[in-house]
Amino acid sequence: MHSSSDFLTTPNLDYEAWRDAVRSICGRYTPDGIEPKAFSGRVRLRSICGFSAVDLSCNAHRVERTHQDVRADARDHYYAIFQMTGQSRIIQNDQIVELTVGDVALVDAARPVTYISEKGSNHWGSLQLQRRSLMTHLGLEPRCPSRRSGAAAARPLRQLLQDGVEDEQSMSASANDYMRLALYDLLGALFVPSDPEDASLHTDRLFARICDIIKDRFADPDFGPCDVAVEAGISLRYLQKLFTARNSTCSDFIRLVRLDYAAGLLKRRSFLKTSQPISEIAYASGFGDYTNFNRKFRRRFGHTPGSHLRHHG
Repeated sequence: MHSSSDFLTTPNLDYEAWRDAVRSICGRYTPDGIEPKAFSGRVRLRSICGFSAVDLSCNAHRVERTHQDVRADARDHYYAIFQMTGQSRIIQNDQIVELTVGDVALVDAARPVTYISEKGSNHWGSLQLQRRSLMTHLGLEPRCPSRRSGAAAARPLRQLLQDGVEDEQSMSASANDYMRLALYDLLGALFVPSDPEDASLHTDRLFARICDIIKDRFADPDFGPCDVAVEAGISLRYLQKLFTARNSTCSDFIRLVRLDYAAGLLKRRSFLKTSQPISEIAYASGFGDYTNFNRKFRRRFGHTPGSHLRHHG
C-alpha cells in the first residue's frame, strides 16, 4: 500500500532529472516557463491492477509534448489524468479543458499536448491505458481531451489512485482480471458520450473506418470478421453489433465487397476483350473456392459470372 500522501516523501528532482524520469515512463515532455535552476518536481511510477500509474508534480508554468516528441518516442496509449492538487489547463487537438481538484480528463499520448498552470505547482495522477484495450471496452475511439467533473464514476477511480493498492501478488488472477474490467467499466461510464447524437457521430466514424479496412483487405481469402475487429481495435461482439444495427453482418459486407469487385473485373475483361480466366477473377476478389464464388455470384446478381455482361452490358 502506497497512498498519495507518500508521494510527498518522494525525492525532489531538478530540471534534467525530472525530464529524464518522465521520459522513461511516459515519453517526452518538457517543462517550460521557468528557469531550470528554479525548477523542482517529483515523479513516481506504480502498478495498480496491472495498469501503470504515475504521480507527477512540478512548479513549471507549462509542460509541453510536441509533434517532434510524438514522432521520436512513438507512444501509443491514452491516459486518464486526475488533478490531485492545484489547477491546470490541457490543450490538445485545438481543444482546451480546465482541470480543478477532483476532475479527470482523457488524453491521447500519440498527439501533441500542452499543460498550463497559472499558479505553479500541481500534482497529477494518471493511469496509462493501452489504445486497443480501451477502444475495445469503450466500443469507440474516444475524443481527446475529454473532461469529467464531479461524476460518480470518477470518485472510485480517484480513490484507487490515491490508495494505490499495489499488492497484486496477494490477489488471485480472476480477482485481478475482475478489477481491470471494473476499471474499464468506470472509464466507459466517464468517457462514452452520453448525448445520443454525439455517440451516433462517433459510431458512424468508427463504422466508416471499419468499411475502409474491409475494402483494403477483402482480396485476402483468409480475411474475416475477427481480423476486422483486431485491426479496428474493438471486440468481435461490438463489431457484430455495429453491423446488426444496420441490418447486416460483417461477413455479408465482406462478401458483397468481393462480389462487387468481381463484377467490376468481369466488365473490364469484356471491355478489353481479354481472355482472363473467370477463376482468376474469383481468386483476385478474395474467393478461395471457385464453386463457392459461382454460387454466391448467382445469388447476388441472378446469373452466373460468365453471363454477367450479357445481363449488364
